[in-house]
Amino acid sequence: MSDTTEVHQAQRTITWVARLITYLLYFYFVVVEVILAIGFFLLLFGANPTSPFVEWIYRGVDRAMKPFRGIFAPIELGTTGNDVQAVFDTSVLFAMLVYGIVVLALHALIDWLSGRMARIDAVNRERRRVAAYQAGYRAGAATADPYQARSAPDAYQAGTASSAPGSPLAPGPAEPGAPPSY
Repeated sequence: MSDTTEVHQAQRTITWVARLITYLLYFYFVVVEVILAIGFFLLLFGANPTSPFVEWIYRGVDRAMKPFRGIFAPIELGTTGNDVQAVFDTSVLFAMLVYGIVVLALHALIDWLSGRMARIDAVNRERRRVAAYQAGYRAGAATADPYQARSAPDAYQAGTASSAPGSPLAPGPAEPGAPPSY
């Protein structure tokens, strides 16, 4: 394996690992967005905090909200039928906005890394194609396909063209309407 091929393989491996890590982060932030959205609506509608599902969502919201707590004061909307305070928490909305921007940035990074992998693969395919062409050129007539060794006009001029009527390499009639010469 040549040095450039090894470098391209190393670049591809590094890019693949970076893309995998980015996908994992992307998945994490999408899950955080969903939990924040559910938590926002549970707070807004004054969900019963003793319910196991609501407790689980609120724990997730608390973890995701650590960097954003205290930025904005929540707006209390009153109590619901089960004496739970309904809250319009603007900090949760701000956190959703920031996490959404992070998700969009990760999506752009994934697209860039995917494009980079495609370019690396295209360069590798082109190098393999050129190497195969050069190997076939050096081998001359000993190539697997003898028609690759010369072009169709060369084969026709050398007399190896098919003379079957209708063959693209068959000699055509000298004049329109004249029978073909064999």
